[in-house]
Amino acid sequence: MIRSLARYLPILDWGRGYDRGVLTSDLVAALIVTIMLIPQSLAYALLAGLPPEAGIYASIAPILLYAIFGTSRALAVGPVAVVSLMTAAAVGQVAEAGSMGYGAAALSLALMSGVMLLALGLLRLGFLANFLSHPVIAGFITASGVLIATSQFKYILGVPAGGHTLIEMLGGLASHIGETHLPTLIIGVAATGFLFWVRKGLKPLLRRFGLAARPADLMAKAGPIVAVAVTTLAVWGLGLDRAGVAIVGAVPQGLPPLTMPDLSPDLLSALLVPAALISIIGFVESVSVAQTLAAKKRQRIDPNQELIGLGAANIGAAFTGGYPVTGGFARSVVNFDAGAETPAAGAFTAIGLMIAAVALTPLVHFLPKATLAATIIVAVLSLVDFSILRRAWAYSRADFAAVLATILLTLGLGVEAGVSAGVALSIALHLLKTSRPHVAEVGLVPGSQHFRNIRRHKVLSDPTLLSLRVDESLFFANARFLEDLIQDRVAADCPLRNVVLMCSAVNEIDFSALESLEAINERLTSLGIGFHLSEVKGPVMDRLKRSHFLEGLNGRVFLSQYDAWAALGGAGKSRAAK
Repeated sequence: MIRSLARYLPILDWGRGYDRGVLTSDLVAALIVTIMLIPQSLAYALLAGLPPEAGIYASIAPILLYAIFGTSRALAVGPVAVVSLMTAAAVGQVAEAGSMGYGAAALSLALMSGVMLLALGLLRLGFLANFLSHPVIAGFITASGVLIATSQFKYILGVPAGGHTLIEMLGGLASHIGETHLPTLIIGVAATGFLFWVRKGLKPLLRRFGLAARPADLMAKAGPIVAVAVTTLAVWGLGLDRAGVAIVGAVPQGLPPLTMPDLSPDLLSALLVPAALISIIGFVESVSVAQTLAAKKRQRIDPNQELIGLGAANIGAAFTGGYPVTGGFARSVVNFDAGAETPAAGAFTAIGLMIAAVALTPLVHFLPKATLAATIIVAVLSLVDFSILRRAWAYSRADFAAVLATILLTLGLGVEAGVSAGVALSIALHLLKTSRPHVAEVGLVPGSQHFRNIRRHKVLSDPTLLSLRVDESLFFANARFLEDLIQDRVAADCPLRNVVLMCSAVNEIDFSALESLEAINERLTSLGIGFHLSEVKGPVMDRLKRSHFLEGLNGRVFLSQYDAWAALGGAGKSRAAK
């Protein structure tokens, strides 16, 4: 009973072995992640177009729920840059930023995303994420990082500017560049420079002073707290808010409120596609991070249970004043490096954020928005990796074209168009590759019983025997391709007497492919050519036996390709293929 419950409540699994040593590790990790998450959550809420407290609210209930339902021991769930940008793009189409309707729409978006993720998890459909091409996702995240960083320059310059595409953003910044607010610019540039230095230079400096590697690394990751504290004190002490420096202002004190998403049909239909795209991207990003960290400790995660955990987290965000969340790369790495042993570290992080929401929010009243913008810029630029274009070009022109198209569409048309294109291109690439499978004509390697491609190896071939190896399962998308290929090959070769289809790489033959095989058999029979199969896998053979195909086959099914070669006369008529 407990084992079956643990499948859906992983806390029953890891909770049984919880002891004082694990508790200490989780508490230390939670303290460090909490310190890191406070400025990040405020910044990402502003990026989503929401009040800063929404970022803290989105980091409390979701973390607690993921700790109960999630399987990763180190994944830290909460607001992330890409999902925050996608939220702003989606909600901005149905409500005006700053309005009551905007916040309610963000809650609805979180609820819809949560329900979708939960449904996919309960239906065990986590494998659907595998249809997304990783190069395409990398291209989308790179382009999103550029958009996010560009969107924050208006806070660094202290000017009004908007837009959802790169051209719109750059145009808005250029038209207001003359209005740059000097004190804001100084704060923004100083904070950005400091954060870049902390990321690259603080750890080596601390190591030179004799600090151990792990404490030095953790102190470097806590750099944003120093930037927040110093710039907040500067604005408060010098009265820079009265000089025009934009600040966070009053942040409500208290625990996350109980909220109700807007469930009007018109709003839900308008947010349906964005919610699906946010769910897909959030799940792929989260699972990638969780699998990477789990592999380092020889642990495993369950993608389907991850869907349930992330779904519960988003539903929790919808009813506690948040917005869509997922597993964040940076904070998850910090959580892992800080020694988190179980998801309880996330629960302790949530408790720390509750304390911050109740007691510490007055301290960020004078926090300049330029500092939060600097925090976002430094964080997201680590996501930008244009080298994916070079690597894709060197490996596959089709993947390169898909990555480039995703980047250009995201930058030129916006996040929703970019991620839609990424999904469509991933599916298109899969269909393209499977609809034209690699089919090799094979011959016998001299002195062996192995068969290889006649274009790549010096092998023996028989002019009366055509041996074709299909390197893909046969299904509706590629069945006609094989049919046409065999027809063209047979029409061009008069001496041909037998065709053998080598099925060593065929894991499945669907009904459409079965009909194509029947058509091939009929055509070859009418030409007086034998049609044979070899090396058919057991499950495939079981399915063929349930049909009438084997009864009508004019040839035989051979256990091995060598048996076919020997039985059909290849041994006596072979010649070396060039």
